[in-house]
Amino acid sequence: MTEDLVPIQHPRFRNVDRNIFLERLASDCMSFECRLQNRAGQVKLDACCQYGVDTDLAERDGILRHRAEILQLLHTDARRQSWFSQVEYVDADFPSGRFVRTNKYGDGCVFLAHDRRGCAIHRAALEGGWDFRGVKPHVCRLFPLTYDESSIVLSDDYRDYSCSAVAAAPSVYRVQRGDLIDIFGWELVDALDRVEAQVTRADSPNSTHHQRRASAMQTCS
Repeated sequence: MTEDLVPIQHPRFRNVDRNIFLERLASDCMSFECRLQNRAGQVKLDACCQYGVDTDLAERDGILRHRAEILQLLHTDARRQSWFSQVEYVDADFPSGRFVRTNKYGDGCVFLAHDRRGCAIHRAALEGGWDFRGVKPHVCRLFPLTYDESSIVLSDDYRDYSCSAVAAAPSVYRVQRGDLIDIFGWELVDALDRVEAQVTRADSPNSTHHQRRASAMQTCS
């Protein structure tokens, strides 16, 4: 929502959703039992991987360079099918200016089609000792953060998954801060750190802003 956007000082991005500093995220996806919030808590591990993902052409080419290693991890039928859509989309938000989508296998991304836990690209990198950065789609790495031409925001489906409802978890920003550095660089994260300090200070129980908001809520109740 536009009222949640606050300005940042950065050459590319001009705004950030303040909720990325306040909303929570389970910090270790692989040890977390994910549930679908809108389906009465149905268990669905790696639920955010169910749709496939937009993949920059450079990332697609990196994945194909590691095809043999990734192939070994996939289900037999997933090995036989095409991994990517044939349609290339033009989008200036992507580093190369173009992207394709990963195809689905069953009820998940084709790269989830092995033992149903975790991304086969990431796993192949860990097992093979190569760097997944620039290969694993950055859209996956950022989730539940996303971005457009001017803003860093929360993904629309963030609250669909129970990883968003862990009260003691760190903020979304703190969990994803390292990936933001890798993908967009320190200049952005330095700017976001400054906004984080302002937002969390304003939202603290002792802040005047917080007290005014609480008073307004009580008045309306």
